[in-house]
Amino acid sequence: MEPVITPSGRFYNEDCVSGARRHIASDSVDLIITDPPYGIGGDDLHQHYNRDEDYVIDGYIEIPASEYGEFSRDWIREAERILRPGGSIYIVSGYTNLYHILKALRETGLEEINHIIWKYTFGVYTSRKYVSSHYHILYYQKPGRPRRFNLESRFGLGERDPDGGSLNYQDREDVWIINREYKPGQIKNKNELPTALLTKMIQYSSNEGDLVCDMFLGGFSTAKVAVGLGRRAVGFEISPQIFAARADDLKTIRPGSLLPTLRTPVVDARANRGRPWSDADKAALKTRFDHLIQSGRTKKDAVEIVARELGRGRWAVEKMLKTLEASPLTPSQPRHIPPASRSGQPPRTSPERTQTPSRNPP
Repeated sequence: MEPVITPSGRFYNEDCVSGARRHIASDSVDLIITDPPYGIGGDDLHQHYNRDEDYVIDGYIEIPASEYGEFSRDWIREAERILRPGGSIYIVSGYTNLYHILKALRETGLEEINHIIWKYTFGVYTSRKYVSSHYHILYYQKPGRPRRFNLESRFGLGERDPDGGSLNYQDREDVWIINREYKPGQIKNKNELPTALLTKMIQYSSNEGDLVCDMFLGGFSTAKVAVGLGRRAVGFEISPQIFAARADDLKTIRPGSLLPTLRTPVVDARANRGRPWSDADKAALKTRFDHLIQSGRTKKDAVEIVARELGRGRWAVEKMLKTLEASPLTPSQPRHIPPASRSGQPPRTSPERTQTPSRNPP
């Protein structure tokens, strides 16, 4: 089939390895998010998920278990080639063939950042073992340049829940509880990633205008969300039936249409955030913090006040206080100057000992 070209993307009905070699330059992709075939008999997924297949698009192409190792090495090596230095890749995987994907990753120069667990509802039904209700998300980077990670793209560092917990910290923990999307009566692919999951990865690891690639387009979910968030997209789908059924959906996606739906984080722009601590900064922190504690403030309040006054982040202040507690700041000792020399007169020497003048008098 002919590729689908839009102002924000290029999508090909081709194998991702040979297709990427033809259509994508080396070191040109900012972010890869992909959900490869799981190698578990995808044509029978409805038996595991208790799902009516009437609305599921035919044409799913599964990878035989005996070929999964070589298949993983081939496409991951190509993903490494097209990813720019400093770019990120997220690979969503089940458990069955996770070993092959990890092994393939370790044969590249890609570096692990996090192994994320995505927990969801509608898990695989079982009666003689525990219910499987999670996937693995392998988050890696290509070294060579600083990696993009938008720390406060979703929650500001100072935002708190009703119990005082950090919303930013909670959102960045490596266990994500995001439900699957339930689409009764709607045309769907065998396994589609939810918009909330894709939005989270794209927000943290890319900026508007960046190029996002999906090596296995499937239902085109990654491409749709990427374009909706103002990114550019490129990808591959080998199945003619799936490509024909879903590719035209991209023509109706308005670039940036999802941006108004995003939550606006409350970001406190601290003037000195990220700046190294000087000895004077450390001394000021310790003096002010001790004064606040002595005046009856709680530790939590004292940290907040000092962070605001010094233009620092709360975590940076807490970390430095712990450092100072473990290794107290030692004041610089002034050089000893003999009293007589302060008046400009040479120091006196005792009759018993004659002092040899120094080439560099104090």
